[in-house]
Amino acid sequence: MLWIQVRRIRGGFRTSSERSLHTNRRTGFHRPSRLDAWCDCLRATMRRRSQGASSAHRQLKRLSSSNRMLSPRSDAIGQLILAHYKGLPSVEIIERDDGWFGVSTGATAYFAPFEQWPSVERRAMRWVRGRVLDVGCGAGRVALHLQAPDSKVVSIDISPVAIKTCRLRGVRDARVCSITSVSARLGEFDTVLMFGNNFGLFGNPRRARWLLRRLHGLTSPTARIVAESRDPYRTTSVEHRRYHQLNRRRGKLPGQLRIRVRFGHARTPWFEYLIVSPREMRNIVAGTGWQVARLIRTTGADYVVVLEKTAA
Repeated sequence: MLWIQVRRIRGGFRTSSERSLHTNRRTGFHRPSRLDAWCDCLRATMRRRSQGASSAHRQLKRLSSSNRMLSPRSDAIGQLILAHYKGLPSVEIIERDDGWFGVSTGATAYFAPFEQWPSVERRAMRWVRGRVLDVGCGAGRVALHLQAPDSKVVSIDISPVAIKTCRLRGVRDARVCSITSVSARLGEFDTVLMFGNNFGLFGNPRRARWLLRRLHGLTSPTARIVAESRDPYRTTSVEHRRYHQLNRRRGKLPGQLRIRVRFGHARTPWFEYLIVSPREMRNIVAGTGWQVARLIRTTGADYVVVLEKTAA
């Protein structure tokens, strides 16, 4: 049996024979041996393991990237909401990674009373019950509608300025928290509410399945997820259809957006935002412990899905 002395050095491994080989290089002689080949194999193995660990680290980092809270210069949505609360002009600009820009309906929707909500959201409220987690709460319109002495609503948003505005408006339990940071410390919920097309906060199909499984373990046995999305195929926009084709070439779902929001001098980091058809929704949900129980549609592209837990 050949005993090989291997020691770790900066930049990799070196054997005792390599040290002598290094000396021989000075004389101009080089005689590769089986031992050298073995060392090359060892280096390759360690390199593959290192690359695998780096890849896993990058994947984990992507999954948890939304844990980072927004700074004042990157909190464009929060600044928009606060400006509207103060009676100042508030125009929300959406920038997509293909160079397209759009202007949203503005901050008015974040402050709308129940009577002015989209009809699909008003109809979906009948399925909301028990202790509620309002994900991506914005200015707190849902909490202000549900709040009562005996009701329990926890409103979360990644925007510190939006949460500040919620509290100014009277939301009792508003917290700076991303959807990936939701844990048992918040308690158990009976309904997870994601209005304002906030199913999009799941980002991409893989991340959506991961988060759906997490929410399954953080909710009551009879819990529901009431989430709004938008069918990306119900559009006549040439620009949007071109983006669908671009996403297909990139191996993504057509409605898997990469966008950022601008307001004034503030702009958010780039982030993924997922809009899906009802069929794509069912494919994503399958195998996560949830199932599509109800689909509430309108004549337009927006719809709300009610997810319930599958039988054990």
